[in-house]
Amino acid sequence: MKKQAIEESVKNLNDKPQNNNSKIDAIKELIFGENIQEYNQEFETLKADILSKREELQDLISTVESELLQNIDSLSTDINIRITDLEKSISDKLSKMDNKKTDRKLLSELFIKLGEKIAE
Repeated sequence: MKKQAIEESVKNLNDKPQNNNSKIDAIKELIFGENIQEYNQEFETLKADILSKREELQDLISTVESELLQNIDSLSTDINIRITDLEKSISDKLSKMDNKKTDRKLLSELFIKLGEKIAE
């Protein structure tokens, strides 16, 4: 089989009507022969492997992204609930102090605690 391919390649080189590309292909076939086919097959296998890994990575990225968005929504809801509770607590304490003289120290401590809770 290889001998026949070599003979055909030599014949193609000797034919005048052949264009330059076919002459180059014939020379490649003479020099590399069956190795080119093996290389092409290996490259195709690698290409398929890379594409499958790429799809796996894209699926993983999509999963991680959705989990992060859910966690962010959960944290946002939790923070909003805590802020609402703090506002209610301050409102309750201020309403108790409504008829009394406002204690500036107590009020400042409440605002400091509110600020610390928001910062968390």
